[in-house]
Amino acid sequence: MIDLSVNIAGVVLKNPVMPASGTFGYGEEFADFMDLSRLGAAVTKGTTVLPRQGNAQPRFVETRAGMINFIGLQNPGSEAVINEKIPFLRRFGIPIIVNISGTTVQEYVQMARAFDKVPGISALEVNISCPNIKAGGVTFGQDPELASEVVGLVRAETTLALIAKLTPNVTNVVPIAQAVIKAGAGALSLVNTFKARARIGSGPNKGSWIEGGLSGPCIMPIALRIVSDLAKAKLGVPIIGMGGISCLQDALDFFESGADAIQIGTANFVDPTIMIQIIEELERYLQRKGFVSFTEWLKKIRA
Repeated sequence: MIDLSVNIAGVVLKNPVMPASGTFGYGEEFADFMDLSRLGAAVTKGTTVLPRQGNAQPRFVETRAGMINFIGLQNPGSEAVINEKIPFLRRFGIPIIVNISGTTVQEYVQMARAFDKVPGISALEVNISCPNIKAGGVTFGQDPELASEVVGLVRAETTLALIAKLTPNVTNVVPIAQAVIKAGAGALSLVNTFKARARIGSGPNKGSWIEGGLSGPCIMPIALRIVSDLAKAKLGVPIIGMGGISCLQDALDFFESGADAIQIGTANFVDPTIMIQIIEELERYLQRKGFVSFTEWLKKIRA
């Protein structure tokens, strides 16, 4: 057996593969297709303090080699997640990473307090791609000072590991990464979706436009470059890479570009077993190459 384990901000994952937030719900639907205990971790849908109904339909459209979503953070709210969703995920004995989102700093602080010490939760993934309504709609993750403020205040309210999820919708992500690490983030995850626009091609809204977040294979080359930029900056924390991964070679490209773990997003909608396939193929790949562990291979390719 190959040891696929990896340490992300003090949380030990049995392998480096996990779902991207927003593409896995809270795991219930995927349990019909796979053994969730085989995942490196479970990453929840973006969670807010209060329940959200999300945006009106249509909320997504397929594009060439990708999709645009405009979901609007539909979720049952933090209280329901603690009481109804986390108990389900605890059954599988894997780290649970709760993705939290807010439109004010105080909302992030409330969720940090609410999720702290909830049994089974190992980390918070702080989604700083949301607009801060008290700062005129400026996205937290586009401003180093705002990003630092929210991560620092969350850090002060929880003992859980903190992962900062960064937006790619900036000229240079390195200063933002440096700011959130200084504020207490123990790992980075990226990239989130890219702002995009497309015409709806079918259905009752055919011909109208949708604007939202672009994901899928079309963004992978850009995501790889951003992950590589952060790796070259030698920031001293693990990087969780994502953006268009749909096969083992895509995963290997992210690892070779500097990612220590990966998240699978849009590909889950195409094949809900894709994460398990990549885990199995990664193990066979390392075995063929003569390695006994994933971390040994990472050190070799980065030497």
